[in-house]
Amino acid sequence: MADAKPKSPLLRALPVVIFAVVAGFFAMALRSGDPSRLPSTLVGKPAPQTTFPALAGLEVGGQPQPGFSSADLAKGKVSVVNYWASWCQPCVDEHPFLMQLKEQAGVDLYGVNYKDKTDAARRFMGRFGNPYSAVGTDSSGRAAIDWGVYGTPETFVVNGRGEVIYKHVGPISAESLKTKLLPVIEKAKADAAAS
Repeated sequence: MADAKPKSPLLRALPVVIFAVVAGFFAMALRSGDPSRLPSTLVGKPAPQTTFPALAGLEVGGQPQPGFSSADLAKGKVSVVNYWASWCQPCVDEHPFLMQLKEQAGVDLYGVNYKDKTDAARRFMGRFGNPYSAVGTDSSGRAAIDWGVYGTPETFVVNGRGEVIYKHVGPISAESLKTKLLPVIEKAKADAAAS
């Protein structure tokens, strides 16, 4: 029987080195990526056929605020759909920009409360304000799958024909509001007026 040669230290360290290099590439990719550039198969297609039941107990001016459906997004007016949750810190961070979006864009803003507790969602609206024309719920997360939601917050711009024309992943910021969302909305409004 031949003596087995002992492995060299370099050969023993090779798997660790390969793992470290691969992990380094993944870490760089995660840090350098812009989450708002994640692709959406919905862009250019009709919004999924969904119904979002109203957030129970949420009132505006003493009246129950309605939920909405995809049919509400195809009534000839550009609209924005925003997935949010009370437990989502980036949703808290973006909320002032949603209030600003409502003021500056002059579009209907539809909120989808995602996998949240009803009382927590109502408290969120009471504390931070309600920019939405309607607030629906997606308590199971099923509609989020149809919409291709990666996580909250996510925002969709929908043209007057009910087609998704833009998707913003992550919280809206002053920069993204000014350079991405408002220009997309204004272009969609101009396109609708021209047709």
